[in-house]
Amino acid sequence: MLDLNQQRQALRKLIRLKRQTLSADFQKQSAKQLASFASTLTIVNQSEHIALYLSNDGELDTTPLINALWQLGKNVYVPVLHPVVKGHLLFVKYNKDTPLFPNRFGILEPKASCNMLIPLNALQLIFTPLVAFDKNGNRLGMGGGFYDRTLSQLTNKANTQIIGLAHDCQHVESIPSEHWDIPMTHILTPTTYWSF
Repeated sequence: MLDLNQQRQALRKLIRLKRQTLSADFQKQSAKQLASFASTLTIVNQSEHIALYLSNDGELDTTPLINALWQLGKNVYVPVLHPVVKGHLLFVKYNKDTPLFPNRFGILEPKASCNMLIPLNALQLIFTPLVAFDKNGNRLGMGGGFYDRTLSQLTNKANTQIIGLAHDCQHVESIPSEHWDIPMTHILTPTTYWSF
């Protein structure tokens, strides 16, 4: 029988493969649908400072959502690897003309300049990537723990909402969770808004 870590790795591999095999047309349509859906949500419309990620590895493309948020007049922030505190993220203001550079994982991110940083607790909404999620809001990430470590530092959990973004095919019956996993308060797919 597989131990907890092996179960998580097997599930991660299965769902990543499923996500990566989605056609380009399906990916494009799903991203547009999600952006349109998100624009109608009260939680989005009432937030001024919103963080989300730049897509990688077959993740739902966040480009249409970023454009929709800019059109709504929102301040958009993206994560960068913390240059000092290993395994943590910082959030940097992101505009149409912000230059991007690949980090050590090959994921694009802006430079972490002090004047563009926002304190974690000042974010009203954080959209997170995920590999899989279940009916209880449990999230399985890529395995690095960056979001779990970073989100555990939130001191105003009542004021910062966390929404996982995913394709519908990333929903699974149950995720074997660890004590450090930060559950989502919400999950958004192109067709469904889950609230936990």
